[in-house]
Amino acid sequence: MAFDEGLAERIRELLKDRRGVAERKMFGGLAFMLNGHMFVGILGDTLMARVGPEAYAKALAQKHVREMDFTGKPMKGYVFVAPEGFESDAALESWIGRCAKFVQTLPAK
Repeated sequence: MAFDEGLAERIRELLKDRRGVAERKMFGGLAFMLNGHMFVGILGDTLMARVGPEAYAKALAQKHVREMDFTGKPMKGYVFVAPEGFESDAALESWIGRCAKFVQTLPAK
């Protein structure tokens, strides 16, 4: 599956000044890593957001958000966000910020 290159550019622009960010093609999409931890990604035109277990239920309660079931089973702590959920740059930046905040609590790789 290809990923939305326009969305990739939007994410790159928001992350351009952040240290420790890398891109990796995986799962047929594109993943963005922060200090070695996957924190956001793109699968098709959908945003993959790693919000963590504590924020999982709250994230699922939002419009345009669903369980990340890439493997056929829900992956707790990860959600998919439909394009309507990050149309504005502010909404996309909010998702990226939440995900970055979570992975910064994880042990260094």
